[in-house]
Amino acid sequence: MPARADSFDLAAQSLRSGEARQIDLEVPLGNFTFGADEYVTEPALAPVRLDVSRMVGNGWALRLRFAAALRGPCMRCLQPAAPVFTVDAREIDQPGSEDEELSSPYVEGTEIDLHAWAHDALALALPTQVLCREDCAGLCARCGADLNAEPGHAHEPEIDPRWAKLGELKFD
Repeated sequence: MPARADSFDLAAQSLRSGEARQIDLEVPLGNFTFGADEYVTEPALAPVRLDVSRMVGNGWALRLRFAAALRGPCMRCLQPAAPVFTVDAREIDQPGSEDEELSSPYVEGTEIDLHAWAHDALALALPTQVLCREDCAGLCARCGADLNAEPGHAHEPEIDPRWAKLGELKFD
């Protein structure tokens, strides 16, 4: 069973330049809030694969891969939703580099903050709307009926009161 890890000591791997290692861990992802709705990540401890490669010098090339579901209300129909998202995130950390892109915000010395990295990577993988299914029809804007349960649901078109007088015109 993989070990639980909020953080990980890269130096403990004792890798030389050019060496790499794959490590399986369980990382807490944390929950998300959209508007007033809370979305729970499942599993709470996600099994992740961390690839660690030692770069020439003192740098690290890092890759984090996992899949997780987000459980909460569908943003269109309000029914329970639990879509699964796959994450494949990469980071480079080259200490002493002046290039901002070669410095990972998740690496402090030789310690990597796996919880923060996994949480942020999942947040970046999320769509703008969490849906129960890809083709969710949502709710009727007029009466609130679930359009997934009633696909033929329709109302008589409502006439905009600003245009109602035009309906009284008679053409001979």
